[in-house]
Amino acid sequence: MKKNDLKGWLYLLPAMLFLGVFMVYPLFDVLVYSFEEGYNSASQTYHGVGLYNYAYVLRDPYFLQAVRNTFLLVIITVPVSTGIALLISLGLNAIKPLRNLFQTVYFLPYVTNTLAVGLVFMILFKKTAYTDGLVNLMIKWFGGQSVDFIDGPYWAKMFVLCFYTVWVVMPFKVLILTSALASVNPDYYSAAKMDATPGWRVFTKITLPMISPMIFYLVITGFIGAFKAYSDAIALFSTDLNAAGMNTIVGYVYDMLYGNSGGYPSFASAAALILFAIVLTITCMNLLISKKHVHY
Repeated sequence: MKKNDLKGWLYLLPAMLFLGVFMVYPLFDVLVYSFEEGYNSASQTYHGVGLYNYAYVLRDPYFLQAVRNTFLLVIITVPVSTGIALLISLGLNAIKPLRNLFQTVYFLPYVTNTLAVGLVFMILFKKTAYTDGLVNLMIKWFGGQSVDFIDGPYWAKMFVLCFYTVWVVMPFKVLILTSALASVNPDYYSAAKMDATPGWRVFTKITLPMISPMIFYLVITGFIGAFKAYSDAIALFSTDLNAAGMNTIVGYVYDMLYGNSGGYPSFASAAALILFAIVLTITCMNLLISKKHVHY
């Protein structure tokens, strides 16, 4: 090995040790736990090795409920937040004198504490004995009937969760897309203007292809972030998400480890690896699709 190569590996050694201790080893440990049947946390013993933990998790109604909630959250929030962020970014890009100010304003929800924002949303939507909440008051102004968005029907709770998630993640997407739009070579727009190209054609043939790598990045990270959702639901529906019917896959893993009925690391490990497989599959599918629609 050359001296320069050895020096490079020495520089990388601290980072490799950190990743090995805090990422590679835990992943290996989770994989082992997921196959240990009847694992006892107190005595750290188990009575067999097999696929029972996976079979139990896949039949558990709480896990299936969490999967349904998570998939609905992903399917709704990722395209909605990305689409709204793109529209806002196009608007900001057209208002160049105040663009930096508006960017700062839109970015504020992203740096605000998640639980604090969730508490505000709960106050806005929650129906109590003393008040119906601001949102219900607005609904009544337009002749509608009040809805208990926090403790009421499932569709209402899912609406609040999706609305809250979009609110939290959109500022980051606005910042990324605004930067991407600003980096597009203006010569393309000048050439299109000389040819009297319609605005919709400029958007579809110039703007979208040029910022498609950033859109793809936001879609991938959006999918991964939505699949890891947990604090969003906690902020709105308190800690007993199973009772509220609004648990997520990450919430199920946490409950299996530390919840009221916790102490089952084998079940939690199996659920975590199922989540890993789902995220990996969807990411690979997105990578295959991106080869045709993303222009680098």
